[in-house]
Parts: sequence; structure tokens; C-alpha cells
Amino acid sequence: MDSFDYKSVIKKAKKNDQKAFNQLFDFFWDPLFNFLLKRTNNKNQAEEIAIESFAKAFDHLDSYNFKYDFKNWLFSIAKNHHIDQFRKKNILDKLTSNIDDPIHSDLISLNKNPEDELINTQKIENILSHIKKLKEDYRVLIKMRYFEGMTYKEIEKKINTPLNTVKVKLFRAKKILIQSIEKNK
Repeated sequence: MDSFDYKSVIKKAKKNDQKAFNQLFDFFWDPLFNFLLKRTNNKNQAEEIAIESFAKAFDHLDSYNFKYDFKNWLFSIAKNHHIDQFRKKNILDKLTSNIDDPIHSDLISLNKNPEDELINTQKIENILSHIKKLKEDYRVLIKMRYFEGMTYKEIEKKINTPLNTVKVKLFRAKKILIQSIEKNK
């Protein structure tokens, strides 16, 4: 890790240099992924948390202080994100643990009516209108991943972009989309 001058790369990334972001991602991916894999014992979950952690770190790169080690800062973000995910999962598990409960099944059956279907259709139209407002590269990624059902690898080949870049951009696109939808509620 000593041969990689991450401080100069971070300075470039802070100026929105996309190559610098890719360099940071590529250099720190394996250690971060392995760290999360040890914590989760699940490759898919470790990958998802790693991608989300990079996105968070890149979004808050301006707040990074050079007197601290970047790897430690990134790993702290990942560790805290993993803890948050774990807490959310436990809460969700508790909420859905009584699925066999008759009240729960009644609530589910109440959701299957024409009014709810109309509301769901309107929600989809609302989401599509927000997708149209995204930058073109984000729209393309969302379309390929969620409407065409392409895998990350297929997207990587189709748009000739590194896999890790595809993952981070797709995460950012989803984040911007969610923020746009929340803002207009």
C-alpha cells in the first residue's frame, strides 16, 4: 500500500476526476471486500455493502481529513454501514416474523384491490418520470439493469466500462432517483 500515493489521487478525486475515483476504487476494493466478507460470510452481501460504502465515501470525500489514513476512514464507513444494515434486517425480521398470524394475512389480502392497483400504477408512472430527469448515463444504466434485467457483467460488456464503475454509477443513480422521489412527495 505504500507504493500507491493515495493522497494525490484523493486530491484529484476531490476535483471530480473520474480516473482518480476509479483508481481509489480499484486499489481499495480487494481489502474492503475481504474485510466485509469476513464480517458477513456472504459474498453478495459483502459486495453490496462495499459498493455502497465506496459510494458514501466518494459522496463525502470533501469531508475526508488527510491527517487520517484513508483506508481506516473507508473501513469505518463500511463497518458502520454494515452495522446499520444488520440493525435494519433485525427490525424487518421482527416485523415480518408473524407472517402466519391471521391479522397479517388479512392485511396482505386487503392490499389486493383495484384501488391499490391504480395507486401502484401511478407510483410506477411517477418513478418513470423521475428516471427521465436523470443524466443520460444514469438512465441507461437503470434501464439496462432494471427494465432489461441485464447483469452487471452484461452491462460492463455492452457499455465497455469497468465492472466496479458500473456498480458505483448504478448505486449513485439509484440514490439520486430516491432523493428526487423523496423530495417531490
